[in-house]
Amino acid sequence: MTDNLSPNPAAATGQVSAKSPVVLEVRDLSVDFGVDKQWVPAAIGLNYEVRAGEVLAIVGESGSGKSASSMALLGLLPSNSRVTGSVKLAGMDLLGADESNLRRIRGRDVAVIFQEPMTALNPVYTVGAQIVETLRLHNQMSPDEAKERALHMLDLVELPDPEKAYKSYPHQLSGGQRQRAMIAQSLSCDPKLLIADEPTTALDVTVQAEILDLMRNLRNKLDSAIVLITHDMGVVADLADRIAVMRKGLIVETGSAEQIFSNPQHPYTQALLAAVPHLGQGADSDLEVDVTAALAAATQAELTSVNPEELVRRERQNAAALAAAEAAGPKGDPVLELTDVAIEYPKQGRVPAFRAVEGANLVIYPGQVVGLVGESGSGKTTIGRAAVGLLPVAAGIMRVVGEDISAAKKNGKQLHHVRRHIGMVFQDPSSSLNPRLPIGESIGEPMFLAGEAKGSALQKRIEALLDQVELPRDYRNRYPHELSGGQKQRVGIARALSLKPRLMVADEPTSALDVSVQAKVLELFQNLQKELGFACLFVTHDLAVVDVLADRICVMQRGRIVEQGSRDQILRNPQEAYTQRLLAAVPLPDPEKQRERRELRAQLAGIE
Repeated sequence: MTDNLSPNPAAATGQVSAKSPVVLEVRDLSVDFGVDKQWVPAAIGLNYEVRAGEVLAIVGESGSGKSASSMALLGLLPSNSRVTGSVKLAGMDLLGADESNLRRIRGRDVAVIFQEPMTALNPVYTVGAQIVETLRLHNQMSPDEAKERALHMLDLVELPDPEKAYKSYPHQLSGGQRQRAMIAQSLSCDPKLLIADEPTTALDVTVQAEILDLMRNLRNKLDSAIVLITHDMGVVADLADRIAVMRKGLIVETGSAEQIFSNPQHPYTQALLAAVPHLGQGADSDLEVDVTAALAAATQAELTSVNPEELVRRERQNAAALAAAEAAGPKGDPVLELTDVAIEYPKQGRVPAFRAVEGANLVIYPGQVVGLVGESGSGKTTIGRAAVGLLPVAAGIMRVVGEDISAAKKNGKQLHHVRRHIGMVFQDPSSSLNPRLPIGESIGEPMFLAGEAKGSALQKRIEALLDQVELPRDYRNRYPHELSGGQKQRVGIARALSLKPRLMVADEPTSALDVSVQAKVLELFQNLQKELGFACLFVTHDLAVVDVLADRICVMQRGRIVEQGSRDQILRNPQEAYTQRLLAAVPLPDPEKQRERRELRAQLAGIE
């Protein structure tokens, strides 16, 4: 059954009224894809409308039709698609518009923030050139005016160095920085309608809070309508006025944010909310973070500079934490051990070498999960890449599965041997899978190259791995572009598990997954770890996921580990102001509590 989404005066912000003009009106929208000479429905008879200044959140599992139905509004679906129904933007029919009119509308009247910035941004143009192109295409302005506006937008989305980001290519930015650059491009023309497809997927919690504030301000200042597509219920609670829950192409429940969160009616909505991870879920005690104290401490602390004495104090704290972990931790030889490690990105042409990590000390034992958290650009992914030999160690000692790989660049055989014991799940599933290989071949390739299995034995191993990550076996013949973002990430996890690694390096492995699949993947990680006993370096910005999964947590800031300890020590009793600020920025899957936290954060920022 599909519901009509009529505007709700009791919206979460209280700012949207029934008198606000309708910006987007969708009636009987259906989307089908031609697969194997038959039409497969992706969205069925959708009806909703979004008024000026209103945020409609469309939530549901991967493959439920959220993104497909929204991309259909602007004709952004592939040629094997069929779209029927009516879509009107401020009274203008979009489905009947020709390509030239649609090109004018895209970017100027309607902007889209895509889920995966690396595939949405052009890799051969700088970030600044792409924003300037968007501005000059839809507005009459000089190159200097466009550059000034682009720098303003990059500053608005809190990129640490707008001038540097303006001149950078997408691959020179971290995942979170790329997402912010794409948001800056999307917002540059002040659109009437913003379609945000997982806008905070790659962002750490502090920047996520800033981006949500930015989108809220855009809605309030420009009276823009926003369609928010996401699986993050904390983001929904923070921003949405109304919610539409989709399952298998249908809208199964609609209502205001308060109605959906406090009294969900449909069993699927209830299951979706029950699967949302939240801080405190993994606690061994009843201790919880004192958000007020954490916010006050973080606001008053000076986080922009750290003096040498402070660095020395932190180094001593880390050494003491490591000594305590080794005394009380799991027995056996460490699977990953970092001692005073510094990691550099090598010099390339005129670009000098850049030291991304300094003085890192970290130990992971068999069967242990260590969560590595921090903001974008803090060095989390850098440590993960160095652990598999993708980046050189500039100083210190790094041991992986008992072997010193600090100088492994000079010893290819040693590195090849070590990598057979390491599995890696990458942050961006689209760019990590070969688009020319069916997913069955992508999963089986590591086993075939390592000589672990071939023929029928290999096929059975592939089927078993697909079962473990909850994908149908007949998906083995599909190509990556035929899968949703969450499904592609599950393929990446299956591939990483294929050689039964002793060390798993997971770089944001659940960032692209909806909450119900995320819960299954986390349970899968725990079950496989009990069965295989592998160690895991879990790189993430989602502190709620770390709370569920990690035994120990390391907090990184600007290339240094500033605090580490057991899960409960870090999440329930953080000592560093930076850690407190991270915890205070985590969105809560409760509109009322999230509004209170946001207001408190704004008050403290005003005091500062």
